Amino acid sequence: MAAGAGALAAAPGEVAQGVQELAEVVSARPVGAYTHLVLRAPEAARRARPGQFVACGTGDSGMLLRRSLSLHAADPEAGTLEVVVAAAGPGTRLLAAKRPGDTVSTTAPLGRPFPLPAPGTPAVVIGGGYGAAPLPWLAGQLVATGSRVVGIVGAASADRLLGTSAVDEATALDGVADAVVITTDDGSLGAPGRVTDALPEVLHELAELGEPVVYACGPMPMLRAVHTTTREALGDGASTWLAVEESMACGVGVCMTCVLPVAAVDDDGVTRTRMLRACTAGPVFDGDALRWDAIGAAEHLRGGALVPDDAVGAPKATGGH
Repeated sequence: MAAGAGALAAAPGEVAQGVQELAEVVSARPVGAYTHLVLRAPEAARRARPGQFVACGTGDSGMLLRRSLSLHAADPEAGTLEVVVAAAGPGTRLLAAKRPGDTVSTTAPLGRPFPLPAPGTPAVVIGGGYGAAPLPWLAGQLVATGSRVVGIVGAASADRLLGTSAVDEATALDGVADAVVITTDDGSLGAPGRVTDALPEVLHELAELGEPVVYACGPMPMLRAVHTTTREALGDGASTWLAVEESMACGVGVCMTCVLPVAAVDDDGVTRTRMLRACTAGPVFDGDALRWDAIGAAEHLRGGALVPDDAVGAPKATGGH
């Protein structure tokens, strides 16, 4: 746990159990390169919190595995969940093609949400590409508790952005956060560069109000850079809460495809590394707890995580296999 995490509510020990619902598609519309879906799932909408996700069936009997999508919003009164779909493969293309009146088999809410800081704590919310999906909902809750919130959204190019009114009003941080900074790698919209290029200045400005807490959602290299940049700017007391975009074949902790090395203090006060499932222990993790030395280090897995030698229950290498 980060030294500065004392200002934060602890990540909840008990998380609302996901429920299965056959959700009707209320609306479906393009948002830049993505598709915004509104699904009627009343029980899940009542339980959901920012940072959690929904596992959606594709509707194709040949695709047994569900697709896990970050929740963009939940409206308990309307009984709806909102998601943003990036059509990256056959399953997500089927979901992005859904139209009002269609149905989607859903299990939600799943995973652990973003923990909220003490009221009034300044905060930065950072999203890369469609990773910005849960940020307006989170920013709204932070602002409601008196936090000054600055959003930073970035992508490789303008067509991959989300979370800004330059792309879409309804899914934007504009009007929710106190300020929004836009970056694109190619400079096609906002400042040229990456979200971490804008982060130090934002952190130093917010630090005048108190120790900022940083929330981020996006690809793992971006999360690593956000964590490193925050620590460099604020020191060891910095707090980062990161929603990882690990592939989740089941979304409910059965298949073990989303396992990450995470260091945590056990009941005996000793810090140990455990291989934890991102779908059940996450997707939101304390940035200080993630074993960055092992994450992205498995070249044969194209960047997957290695099992550290000190991981509890990990087999010790003996020279064979």
